[in-house]
Amino acid sequence: MPDIPAARNTLRVLGYLARRSGPVRASTLARDLGMPRSSVYQLIAVMMDEGFLVHYPEDQAYGLSGLLSEIGTSSSRTARIGQLAQPLLERLVAQAAIPVVAHLAVLSGADVMYVSRVQGFRAPTTVSRIGVRLPAHLTATGRSLLASLPPSQVTALYPHSSDLVARGETGPRSRAELDLILNRSREQTWARENGEITADYGSVGAAALDRNEYPVAAVGLTFRVDAASEQDWLTLGASVRGTASALASRLIGR
Repeated sequence: MPDIPAARNTLRVLGYLARRSGPVRASTLARDLGMPRSSVYQLIAVMMDEGFLVHYPEDQAYGLSGLLSEIGTSSSRTARIGQLAQPLLERLVAQAAIPVVAHLAVLSGADVMYVSRVQGFRAPTTVSRIGVRLPAHLTATGRSLLASLPPSQVTALYPHSSDLVARGETGPRSRAELDLILNRSREQTWARENGEITADYGSVGAAALDRNEYPVAAVGLTFRVDAASEQDWLTLGASVRGTASALASRLIGR
């Protein structure tokens, strides 16, 4: 059997990381696998470029990306995304000019499910707790995810206007109204909702895309509407867009 050291070492790295519960430093990989550190860094660079590994900057460590769908279950992949996003959410909250709650959501059918959350000082109490599901078309995170989907998938999720459930008197009541909201979200590259989940609360959200331009998660901020000027809305919208882009870079290993 021919021996190709680079291929064998790549598989050893993948197997090692698959057995670990969290990211690992390059020095640890080199030590435990008995490989030269220079070789490990070269392998990591190639595997990140191909999308198999992601970098955890705060830990100076590396872990498997979502590209390896055969490794782990859907829930473990969601947990991995949450772990990558957590320091970004903490930074987002710390930099906000008004009290906010930051959250990470994923699309689950026509709902969003919240998988990570950071509450800032004096931030409002929200329903966006981990594990909670809400109608995607009513939330800022959900709208940003829907706006990033092909129109055919949005139609599949909402084939009839009666599928657009409402909370109270707010929110889109027809596909035409939803399409206007999603078009606006695409134009400004982030989405908003104002009182459509909880009265007096507003939210902004932006989607993180994978290497196939598919929305895998959305970053959101929720705050009291009476505490936010229109400039605050614009600033927070730009902030979630930047954070979602940073998360996307981590997800695809760039």
